Amino acid sequence: MSIDSVPSYDSASSRTPVPLAGGPDSGASEDLLQDVHVDEDEEGLYEDEEEEGEEWFTDESVAFVASLLTHMAILLGLAFIPILIEKDPSAVVLVSSPPEYDQERVEVITDIAYSLAPSEKIGANSEAEAELSEASAEMFAEVAEIPQPIDLRESPIATINISKMFQEAVAPVDRLKELKGKTGVGAVGAAGAVDRLTWEILQSMQERPTLVVWLFDQSGSLHRQRQEIRDRFDRIYKELKLVEESGHEAFERQDPSTAQLVTSIFGFGQKVELLTPEPIVDLAEIKSIVDNIQVDSSGVEQVFTAIYSAAREYKGLRRHRLGVGAQRNVMLVVVTDERGDDADGLNPTIDICRKYGMPVYVIGVPAPFGRETTFVKYVDPDPKYDQSPQWAQVDQGPESLLPERVKIGFTGNYAEEPVMDSGFGPFSLTRLCYDTGGIYFTVHPNRNVNRRVKGSEIEAFSANMSYFFDPNTMAPYRPDYVSKEDYERLVQSSPMRQALVAAAQLPGVDRLERPQTRFVKRSEAGLVGDLTTAQQDAAKLEPRINRMADVLLRGEDGRNDETSPRWQAGFDLALGRVLALKVRTETYNAMLAAAKRGMPFKDEKNNTWVIAPDAEISVGSKWERQSAQAVELLERVVKEHAGTPWAILAKQELETPLGWKWKEEFTDLNPRPAGGGNNNNNNNPPPSDDKKRMLKKAPKRPIPKL
Repeated sequence: MSIDSVPSYDSASSRTPVPLAGGPDSGASEDLLQDVHVDEDEEGLYEDEEEEGEEWFTDESVAFVASLLTHMAILLGLAFIPILIEKDPSAVVLVSSPPEYDQERVEVITDIAYSLAPSEKIGANSEAEAELSEASAEMFAEVAEIPQPIDLRESPIATINISKMFQEAVAPVDRLKELKGKTGVGAVGAAGAVDRLTWEILQSMQERPTLVVWLFDQSGSLHRQRQEIRDRFDRIYKELKLVEESGHEAFERQDPSTAQLVTSIFGFGQKVELLTPEPIVDLAEIKSIVDNIQVDSSGVEQVFTAIYSAAREYKGLRRHRLGVGAQRNVMLVVVTDERGDDADGLNPTIDICRKYGMPVYVIGVPAPFGRETTFVKYVDPDPKYDQSPQWAQVDQGPESLLPERVKIGFTGNYAEEPVMDSGFGPFSLTRLCYDTGGIYFTVHPNRNVNRRVKGSEIEAFSANMSYFFDPNTMAPYRPDYVSKEDYERLVQSSPMRQALVAAAQLPGVDRLERPQTRFVKRSEAGLVGDLTTAQQDAAKLEPRINRMADVLLRGEDGRNDETSPRWQAGFDLALGRVLALKVRTETYNAMLAAAKRGMPFKDEKNNTWVIAPDAEISVGSKWERQSAQAVELLERVVKEHAGTPWAILAKQELETPLGWKWKEEFTDLNPRPAGGGNNNNNNNPPPSDDKKRMLKKAPKRPIPKL
């Protein structure tokens, strides 16, 4: 056995290990090793080991063992130190339970939040004689506030990982506990939306002192809404004072040296301007600033730049102080009637608002269904000028990131098809509210979900919309409020969605523009020439219609796998309308081609052929099958998506049959002259009122950029 070998043990029983060379007494160890090699007597072996053991446990050995134990104790102590040390607060904020103030309950608030008693007036005219705020839906809409939409899809994109929500843990999670906001709260007037905001302000004040930042669009079309909100400030502060007098817990916690509610105001157009260098509390000063907001006639709305600037200006109020939470809650309230011209700033704005826990509320306009623009009724705000209404085109849509609706029959011709409320606001602004836990209020003074709104009913500075829809019905049809990259992944995941988005981006296809329906036979050649001319209009449309139909038909295989009602309704309506247009156009062409081959009149006195819509397809089985498919799709949309824009358009499409039939009539080729002689009588018009005739009309100014 060599010097470096492991300790030896007797195989017969448990033995004391033999010390290795280099131990405390190396000479004794060598003698012992010699005994191991030469002495075969077990008794002699253990006697020698015992003697050497007594020499091995010297004072130096005791010191070695004591040192070893001491170092082990130190190491164990160091191991327990991380358990005893308090974790970094910035890391805890993402996983800990809400602070104590988040679990408090204020009974007074519940009475203010929602009153079930309807008031005599609604919206901007609501002045209920209540001692407390009645921020009820009945005051500003025909239906109750839209509940949180239920996402019917199972998509990993909709999953939110709290630990990745912020780039830096500076904002308490309590301000973003409602991770997704509301996207389609309908309001008749801006004042009604402010009533709902009063409740939101009180909820915020329940947690801690609050700063409300108002951001006003400076365009001329917002003049009326700014005045509505300005007048509503009285009501807000009156309600807050009533709550203060009733012993609201939020006011009980108020630091006497710090106002519980402070206000800041921004104006934005082509530029962004902070109108309050320091937050203010004086109501008269607040109203004066709103009254004196200057009109920006540039037609540019830098809304996302304004929101980002406000968030950056007041982010310091959202940082944690030592041992306490953020200094104030910050609510951003935007008042605008457009979608904004700087949507490329959406993602940075979402990031900073979520990072610092600032919910964004928008008092805005409903986005037109599937359109980018609407026509706003403009009346010169200065009574010295002509007050006759004019119509100005304004960017207010669409409601989705990319178009999800094929352009049929309204390529610039908005008179042909009614403009409808999509049920949601413009995509970018609504997504900002949704992702920051705020609310988008779709304000329109003529909102009525029970009937079609006539153009003559539209109020000044309001979009010309014919149909509005129940927000509760529209909730499952919420657009996908995700980033561009996530939206593209959603679309690529389904051949049906790919087909719909691709078809929606194709150039629009008009219907036959006043197709010729009467053909008078003055001669055989003349009739053939008229029929050929009419065919040319249909022939021009057919390639574009066929291209759109081919794109959509590629998505049929994925239709049964789709679970989103919005995408289902969109695809069925698109394919149904395109097939219907295809059948109408091609069968019209075919019917005219058949007539050129000759059609005898049943009644010999008749000389005119009239082609009229008919449910029967008489020119080919191919079109019969396509007609049946189109009708089936459109009827399914009407049945399964009742009360939505898709159902309105599908029903409208079904009102016109898809086929054609010929009828014969008689046309007098030598009619009598219209009217008659006046027997040389000079009938002068009656004299007009000289005073009215001499009155000068008020000058008329061109519509400014809105």
